[in-house]
Amino acid sequence: MYTKAKYILAGDQYIVIEFGDTISIDIHKKVRGLYLTLQQYDSEKVVEVIPTYRSLLVQYNPLMISASKLINEIQVLEENLKDLQLPKPKIFKIPVLYGEEFGPDLDFVAQHNRLTPQEVIDIHSGRDYLIYMLGFTPGFCYLGGMSKKIVTPRLKEPRTCIPAGSVGIADKQTGIYPIDSPGGWRLIGRTPIKLFDPQNEVQPILLKAGDYIRYYSITRDEYKQISKAVDEGIYQVEILEE
Repeated sequence: MYTKAKYILAGDQYIVIEFGDTISIDIHKKVRGLYLTLQQYDSEKVVEVIPTYRSLLVQYNPLMISASKLINEIQVLEENLKDLQLPKPKIFKIPVLYGEEFGPDLDFVAQHNRLTPQEVIDIHSGRDYLIYMLGFTPGFCYLGGMSKKIVTPRLKEPRTCIPAGSVGIADKQTGIYPIDSPGGWRLIGRTPIKLFDPQNEVQPILLKAGDYIRYYSITRDEYKQISKAVDEGIYQVEILEE
């Protein structure tokens, strides 16, 4: 049964559209469907649309359209979501050098879950992760689908600076730090790929909501080779169709 969204005014230029109160694939599909639909909407009326786990934040121009009229028009679009064919998501293969100084918490994650470090690596890299949303820092992906077998609590005291590319685990989540930043996630590896490149005017953020990440383990030599290719601007991330 299709549950209609809730429309909530947030100031004089924003509307929050809520599809539920849980994190789920079904809700994600509704969020993604309406997000893609609104990308085709009149840009003079709808300024920006930001997707989250379960909702959309719509910024509109009150000089061009009223909130009530816009809500009525979006509700019509919402009615057609159940018949919308979403584009096939892409799977981005992300190379990761696990352990040692690149993943100082790998051993802790293994001990906490009564596994070997290699078992943690195999479990972590053995599935695809849906990108539900981006936030926190530019290009930071909130992923779904991590195995319960490697769930690990955050650090009690966050690190003041985590290197860009660090791959971590925090409770039921896993993700990659796109830039150097503070953080409390357990670090298990690092990727040489740039998720956020402010020098790239065409596509500064590599990933987007609705696609997937697939981690795969690499050696130290492979890390150096990929890192060199990234710095030279010649590395191409492998992308698969779902």
